[in-house]
Amino acid sequence: MTERTARFRDVLAVREFRFLWIAQAQSRAGDQIARVAVALLVFDRTGSAAYTALTYALTYLPPLITAPLLAGLADRYSRRAVMVIVDLLRAVLIGLMAIPGVPLPVLAVLLVAVTCPEPLFSAARVATVPRTLPGNLFPVGMSIITSTDQIAQIAGFALGGIVVGAFGPQTALALNAVTFLISAALLQWGVSPHLPEQDGTSSKRGSGFALAGIKLVVGNRHLFAIAGLVWMVGCFVVAEALAAPYAAEIGAGEEAVGILMASVVVGTAVGALLVARLNSDWRRRLTVPLAVAAGVPLMATAAAPPLWLTVVLWMIAGVFHAYIVLAQVRFAQFIPDGMRSRAIGFASAGLQTAQGLGIALGGLLASAISPSVAIGIFAAAGSLGALVIGLTTRIDREEPETEAPQPAPEPGGEAVKAGS
Repeated sequence: MTERTARFRDVLAVREFRFLWIAQAQSRAGDQIARVAVALLVFDRTGSAAYTALTYALTYLPPLITAPLLAGLADRYSRRAVMVIVDLLRAVLIGLMAIPGVPLPVLAVLLVAVTCPEPLFSAARVATVPRTLPGNLFPVGMSIITSTDQIAQIAGFALGGIVVGAFGPQTALALNAVTFLISAALLQWGVSPHLPEQDGTSSKRGSGFALAGIKLVVGNRHLFAIAGLVWMVGCFVVAEALAAPYAAEIGAGEEAVGILMASVVVGTAVGALLVARLNSDWRRRLTVPLAVAAGVPLMATAAAPPLWLTVVLWMIAGVFHAYIVLAQVRFAQFIPDGMRSRAIGFASAGLQTAQGLGIALGGLLASAISPSVAIGIFAAAGSLGALVIGLTTRIDREEPETEAPQPAPEPGGEAVKAGS
């Protein structure tokens, strides 16, 4: 029998995926609540925008280092155990941050400690999804996760302001700690251990084991090209980073900043659902065109259009950003299971680096010329980079040389067949 396109209900019927999905969604919302709480807590104590921004940056910077170093643990031990242990560790650290009167230097150290193992958790989670959703269920599951992740970020930021305003930052931090405990419980009770498959690198120790995933990606031009497409996000994210100065440039009020940032997120959530049921042939064909198109609406921002038109343009750009889902699916499917977490950790570190560089350079360019032109220039650079990758590697027509074997179905994760 031929395999048919999976439906949303087919994916949501898989018990393990539901537990993974719910655990991630509520934990992501809690993370955003905590980010708001930490930012407001630091600003309230110091009155310094610089210290507040630096503290916020601490929630993003440590993974640049820890992603390639720690992700390999999820290729050596049970991925469920890795996720549960990381969740419990983060719950304890966030709980310590919630104690009233914690000195700011200690708060900063705890904040770094909380963010350091995040790439390990993410690598273990993403590597587990193909095991719970074999075959054509996997792309639909990734679309659901991406879409929900975007919505959870908006909800978390909105709830963060409400919770902090009503109960204080310590309560918001305590709430985040509770979400990690809930996530750990859901994963422990609802997900199988998922031991990684053994490969030729499993017996290696030290740097040889850690670098095996990097060597695999860099050594395969298709996989490296797919990772490069994802890293182009570093050019497109400049628009969100410059939302505040751009709003001031076009004469919009402060409330416009949140609207602008939300427009991209909403667009991405919609786009992720739209590409969910594409078959493998269309996923391959559309990855590069969508990546190129992602920067086109943002280029129009260089003309500093009025707020309503900018919101429409940024939302359309967000829809095209769904190419990330297609790229992630292709990347994960063609990495051997026993090396998947290390490869994902490397790709994640590259994405973090690209975003950090893009935001930093975009800010410098905006101060030298204008936010609108800076956004347009970086959008053009991202589209051009995606086009060059597509033309030089032909990844829209070919697949990586060696396809990873399809994982065996886990309990509750049977493949969907025609006529079932």
